[in-house]
Amino acid sequence: MEQRLDMYKTSPDAIKALVALETAVSKLGIEPALQELVRLRASQINGCAFCVDLHSSDARKKGETERRLNAVTVWRETPFFTPRERAALAWTEALTRIADTHAPDADYADLAEHFTEAERVNLTLAIGLINVWNRLSVAFRKMPA
Repeated sequence: MEQRLDMYKTSPDAIKALVALETAVSKLGIEPALQELVRLRASQINGCAFCVDLHSSDARKKGETERRLNAVTVWRETPFFTPRERAALAWTEALTRIADTHAPDADYADLAEHFTEAERVNLTLAIGLINVWNRLSVAFRKMPA
């Protein structure tokens, strides 16, 4: 597959704004390893090869194990994730597939059990942002290096 265009060169101001938002979201108090799991799961759902490669690599750098990384796609069927991580992964799936799920009350209730109000907003921002990056990368065929 060939890259369609370089979005960084084509629309640098917009991409700089997204990068600035990414920097801000990464500092909002959600633990870095959990942010990477969320980014990885959304990227898997969206079929973003660039982002799956990037965020699995970033997760490893933050101490994530191969076993858990390999299990992210089947997190519901494994004992490897904490209740907080499970709530975040469920919320990630619900929001990434929002046209089908409509952000179910059950997923939100589980989220509320494990995250403060501020953390719920911040996690939702992180999920929304990775979905933006996924859509840009898939649309313009950004490839892993």
